[in-house]
Amino acid sequence: MADSHLGGSANPPPLTVAAALVGVQGLVLLGLALVEASSLVAERAEVAISTAIFFGLYGVLLVVCAVALTRRSGWARGPVLLSQLIQLGIAWNVRDIPLLSIVLALAAAVVLAGMLSRASLEALDNAP
Repeated sequence: MADSHLGGSANPPPLTVAAALVGVQGLVLLGLALVEASSLVAERAEVAISTAIFFGLYGVLLVVCAVALTRRSGWARGPVLLSQLIQLGIAWNVRDIPLLSIVLALAAAVVLAGMLSRASLEALDNAP
């Protein structure tokens, strides 16, 4: 299915996979924001509120970037690449929890590979 705003051609599969994973990452962060906000207790109210706001804003940014990538908006490339590099660092920091570490690292690696593939780079560079 070709979209008219994409010049009549579909997005390359690596870009589509990367955008989908970034969207999932954003939704997970929004879920974490809700969990953090719902666990608000007086003793740690400031931490809960600031963490919920951070996760919420970061999640919204990633969802917006995911949508932008599907529309071949090149501006989304930078925030997405930076987020994946940060996620690799987080994966390293939580290596004592192997399943979480592996999931974070694999997701970041797949997004990085998808974003840096020749087809994705050309699609984002040749965007209207």
